[in-house]
Amino acid sequence: MDGDAIAVVGLAGRFPGAPDVATLWRNLLAGVHSVHDYSRDELRELGIGERLIDDPAHVPAGGRLAGVADFDAEFFGVPESEAAQLDPQQRLFLEQAWVALEDSGHDPARYDGVVGVFAGSSINRYFLFRQFGDPSATDDWESLLLPGSAADYLPAQVAYRLGLTGPAMAVQTACSSSLVAICTAAQNLIDYRCDLALAGGVSVIEPRFLHTANGLVSPDGRCRAFDAAGQGAAFGSGVAVLALKRLEDAQRDGDQVLAVLRGWAVGNDGSARAGFAAPGLDGQAAVVAEALAAAGVPAGSIGYVEAHGSGTAAGDAIEVAALTHAFGPGLAPGSCALGSVKTNLGNLDAAAGAVSLIKAVLAVRDGVVPGNLHFETPNPEIDFARSPFFVPVANHPFPEGPRLAGVSSFGLGGTNAHVIVESAPEEDPREPSGGGWQVLPVSARTPRALREALAALAGHLESAPELRLDDVARTLAGRRAFACRAAVICRETKEAAALLRAGADSNPTAPITAADAESAHTTSIASASVGLDALRGLAAEWMSGADVDWLEPSGARHVSLPAYPFQRRRHWIEARS
Repeated sequence: MDGDAIAVVGLAGRFPGAPDVATLWRNLLAGVHSVHDYSRDELRELGIGERLIDDPAHVPAGGRLAGVADFDAEFFGVPESEAAQLDPQQRLFLEQAWVALEDSGHDPARYDGVVGVFAGSSINRYFLFRQFGDPSATDDWESLLLPGSAADYLPAQVAYRLGLTGPAMAVQTACSSSLVAICTAAQNLIDYRCDLALAGGVSVIEPRFLHTANGLVSPDGRCRAFDAAGQGAAFGSGVAVLALKRLEDAQRDGDQVLAVLRGWAVGNDGSARAGFAAPGLDGQAAVVAEALAAAGVPAGSIGYVEAHGSGTAAGDAIEVAALTHAFGPGLAPGSCALGSVKTNLGNLDAAAGAVSLIKAVLAVRDGVVPGNLHFETPNPEIDFARSPFFVPVANHPFPEGPRLAGVSSFGLGGTNAHVIVESAPEEDPREPSGGGWQVLPVSARTPRALREALAALAGHLESAPELRLDDVARTLAGRRAFACRAAVICRETKEAAALLRAGADSNPTAPITAADAESAHTTSIASASVGLDALRGLAAEWMSGADVDWLEPSGARHVSLPAYPFQRRRHWIEARS
């Protein structure tokens, strides 16, 4: 039933090798391997000592996140004295929470509803390796464990900095933290505890791991999920945030619906396993079966499972056995694709489950499962012949019909989560936009950020000429209005891109109108002059700093557009080896 369905209305994140979700998806489809091999000099710059570097078991590889030391403190009102003390995981998640809200088309200051935050983070290694023991930091170590550092305060920081009044809940279940946070957010939406939810996770990790036999970290940092050579995966840094709404609300509000969460479940393996750190077959099978039942879909309708896929021989074998048990008998061998984003990025720890879900959302949206890297010889402990699963090594199309996927994430300690994702329902046909005049308002906190925002939007429209201009106008009108402003008035996406590009180069002080540009279409301007003059006046008023109630284009919807161009500066305590 749609009353129990959750719409994914926004995506945000930064990942190894990808500064945003769009780049991540291109990388996955292109089979890009984004685990970085660190040089000795790079390891020393991180403060890693010679003894660890020289240890034969040390794994000098991991999913590296660019610019992790940089943060736009001014944007979020974080004092300079606090910015370098704040856990970079909180800083990263805070920025991407804003991006997810923008991607959803909602400004929390004007949103008529309650917004909740549900998130998990990894151990604060910034505190361990940079703050702790630094004599210049403080003598009051206990104070550093409070709001700026402890994982408990991650969602509360977001709620405080963005003015959100819904539940703000930290979820800490190791590698499954972010997917459990998403399940918790979905349930809070169903229970009407909030109307819009931000959910996900973040991890900042450095290459300080040793490979051990039957451990979680592979000797070369490669994750060979489901392969006979699998020996674990390198850990890495990343952040992923999803914006969620009840499906019926999203459809009513004209939100983009990227995919739908149909069912979810969370459980624990209990004691039915070899040890605390060992996975449990029965517990995993139970949570998959429960999610399928909650979604009300047969296992045979699932075309793809984004697995936990940690690349360990025993863990992968147990996971496939549990999936096979949960899916039940009678399914044709090779009918369901199986993949793991860890083969591309490594294990992003507390962010891993949310990244897996983002991959699945994009897969059901576009109808293609990215190929799995490093798969050559099947793990002999996995009985693929008696299961419905196969591992695609090249991009694989979904079967015809509604596209359904399952996403698993399992945390050390046995807390398991599984989510069923479905492609978005078909949209009702719309009348053509009609080529009427539209105002595209763009603003930022600084002139430089404004120029960057104009250029980014121009580039986006140039690469996506199929976008409806009325959708673009509605989405921009719903964003936060900052002090530095520009406005373009136009009728076509192509001319909008050209005018935005011109505005980025000229520091506009008045609305940029297609009728004023030599290359613009000038036919029928006279017949539309009243509407055009009214829009010019409205845009000029807005550019002067006034609050304006934009005329919302009839039937327009929210769409994904480039996010705010944060003006980041380095806020960092350097490591000492």
